[in-house]
Amino acid sequence: MLTKNINFKNFPYKITNNTISIFNDIKKSYFLGKDKLLLTLSDKYKYSFNLKKISKLKKFQICRIIGMGGSSLGVEAIYNFLKFKIKKKFIFFNNLRSGMNKKGEKNILNLIISKSGNTLETIANLNTLKINRNCIFITENKNNYLRKIAEKLKCEIIEHKNYIGGRYSVLSEVGMLPAELMGLNQKKFKQFNYLINNKIYINNLIKNVEGILQCIKKRKTNSIILNYDEDSQSFFYWYQQLVAESLGKKSKGILPLVSLMPRDNHSLMQLYLDGPKNNFFTFFDAFNQKSEKISKSNLLNSHSYLKNKSVNEIIFAQRLATEKIFKKKKIPFRSFFVKKKNEQTLGELFCFFILETILLGRALKVNPFDQPSVELIKKETRKFLI
Repeated sequence: MLTKNINFKNFPYKITNNTISIFNDIKKSYFLGKDKLLLTLSDKYKYSFNLKKISKLKKFQICRIIGMGGSSLGVEAIYNFLKFKIKKKFIFFNNLRSGMNKKGEKNILNLIISKSGNTLETIANLNTLKINRNCIFITENKNNYLRKIAEKLKCEIIEHKNYIGGRYSVLSEVGMLPAELMGLNQKKFKQFNYLINNKIYINNLIKNVEGILQCIKKRKTNSIILNYDEDSQSFFYWYQQLVAESLGKKSKGILPLVSLMPRDNHSLMQLYLDGPKNNFFTFFDAFNQKSEKISKSNLLNSHSYLKNKSVNEIIFAQRLATEKIFKKKKIPFRSFFVKKKNEQTLGELFCFFILETILLGRALKVNPFDQPSVELIKKETRKFLI
């Protein structure tokens, strides 16, 4: 168990003291006020927006999020994970594509997010949609493209703090402002001070990081998420960027892959079970109150065991069966089961994977906060367009 809302089973590897030492250094730095990034995870963080002022924007029933990578993935993770609580419609423009819907401009709030303010795809989408009203811009306090266009349109500008990388920004303005617009309570996401002092949570975190390091030593560097909760798919796309962009340096890193279950039982599972042994796995599932029952009207006697079973019960049985086979085949895996979906639980998961990534970066001796090689492609792209 991580906390009361999350059941957790760890990798079957022994731990060493190195990760404990790294964690204690991070914890000490945080409580001394030296780690501004981790402060964003706590309720002590001061937003650069005014909640009362933002409340006036809650009248909009449709919101478009225009941003790339960390400027959009965390928001989409929140929206899909907690959509049963959200009555508004959020539309995400997180890639370049043609044929975008431009209608209903008067009734739509546009939230344009880019730390640098110069993200090519965001600028292209902004101008393809021809947005000129009902806009909020979140960007650094620099003389960048988004700030210039926001000033020209006389729109609200929210500061994206320069020490917060996009992939770590979900509990800052980037994720919490949209969460408020969704009708969620941003305060409930902020559990960091409790979690960092929770022995069960931290012990599991440290054991988990040690388990991943052991997998890497055994040349198992593909981190495959077996996700049994379709509403959590966006959450793991957020995780995918976090891990890949933070750790993929100096010929090191982990390749995070997201597999939707039980669908992929019928396409990829054969490879997972009997293919190359360079993978470790994360099972993820969540309890959903609303689940359709199997109709008995057309059930044949051969499948009478399905009578009155819900879809969730079938998925649950498939997950347990798969875990059992993985254990028999000695395939390394960890397992998360979310017993209750709410802001608090999602905040705990965000914190867990952010801390996991930072700890892995320190242990692997790579900087988990930069992405130097991606900048090379941005420069080359500009050359082709000039």
